[in-house]
Amino acid sequence: MSSLPSTSNESLCGLDSSFTVILGTQWGDEGKGKLVDILAQRASLCARFNGGANAGHTLVVDGQKFAFHLLPCGIVNKKCDNLVGNGVVLHVPTLLKELEQLKDYDGEAIKRLYLSNRASLLFDAHQMIDGIQEAEKNTTAIGTTKRGIGPCYANKTTRNGLRVGDLLDLPSFDRKLRELLEWCQVRYNIELDIESEIKRYHGYAEILKGQIVDGVTTMHKAIQKSQREDYNILVEAANATMLDIDFGTYPYVTSSNTTIGGVCTGLGVPPQAIQCIIGVVKAYTTRVGGGPFPTELFDEYGTQLREQGHEYGTTTGRPRRCGWLDIPVLKYSNFINGFTSFNVTKLDVLSGMEKLLVCTAYEIDGKVLEDGYYPSTIEELEKVKPVYTEMQPWKEDISNVKSFEELPEAAQTYIEALEKWTGVPVSWIGVGPGRQDMIRRHTE
Repeated sequence: MSSLPSTSNESLCGLDSSFTVILGTQWGDEGKGKLVDILAQRASLCARFNGGANAGHTLVVDGQKFAFHLLPCGIVNKKCDNLVGNGVVLHVPTLLKELEQLKDYDGEAIKRLYLSNRASLLFDAHQMIDGIQEAEKNTTAIGTTKRGIGPCYANKTTRNGLRVGDLLDLPSFDRKLRELLEWCQVRYNIELDIESEIKRYHGYAEILKGQIVDGVTTMHKAIQKSQREDYNILVEAANATMLDIDFGTYPYVTSSNTTIGGVCTGLGVPPQAIQCIIGVVKAYTTRVGGGPFPTELFDEYGTQLREQGHEYGTTTGRPRRCGWLDIPVLKYSNFINGFTSFNVTKLDVLSGMEKLLVCTAYEIDGKVLEDGYYPSTIEELEKVKPVYTEMQPWKEDISNVKSFEELPEAAQTYIEALEKWTGVPVSWIGVGPGRQDMIRRHTE
């Protein structure tokens, strides 16, 4: 693996932290995977705490390309253990397919993968139900990925779902799965081959039984180890703050907690164990699917951002909606998560823009909204008018820039203004798609 980009201030960058969390600050697709990939090179344990196969990371390692939706990014580090936490909804066939991708790169990757016994099992029936529910919504569709995430979390909440630990007691598993699938057939009028599904999961149980662990004690032992020796924990989020089930633009959200509180509940760790929280910020804003988007662009600038940034979903291939950077979103996100620093990604995409705006505030009926306040209803958000500040654009190609000081003055000003408006230092700046295309910022 290639070496890390070199510079200093390791505390803000997460490089001397024994417990680092990487979170998305916007509506997802910020490029979290690259920073996770960089930090995973030094990680001893990499963990996922939420979501399922509805969010994707694409990694390129030693010339090989991997697309992960469930596996933690640390799986490509042959010295790193990986944990799928209790907050995740796990579709086993997808997990095994992702492990198959790694066969030539690391045929024993499964030995470094551990599954919390409290993680929820997501079945094909959940995916079928997801599609049915989305179709029923008609014009009010949320824009789900139809990966079964919502229906699985719903079964978790109504307490008739199954968990990974159930695979260790097959007679009990058979009874529970039969009851669940029979309920699905009646409730949604779908045909399911229940006995075939039970048999299939017996095969999965044989493959995975050695990797099922108690997630709470696993994390606790890792935290204790990190306090005694050179042992680093890295936690990665699926989705992002503005898609959080509680704090996002409800109902156009995902079905899990994507924010810092979700780390504690999705892994079973105390908040004081977390040392560094890095928020990943795309240099502009994108969104997939439905929902409010105050800075969305419908003109040539939006098209330019989409094409220059290759803004198409990793999971669905859907074109992303594009807009200007939204500071009210970042302030709100920071209020919730308490970021140690930001990683700004895709700054290079802004090169060559003839016009460059940043939304620095929202107003409704001529009144500027309070800092950190974000409307909780779609109806109020529809009344929002972005207040823009015009920034100086730059034409230079910055894709090979290795230090902050080498950036064009206008690009430096853009980063410094973001820091000033949010109160959060920028520790990493992405200027290209590769792992090496990342500037570590001098922010002492």
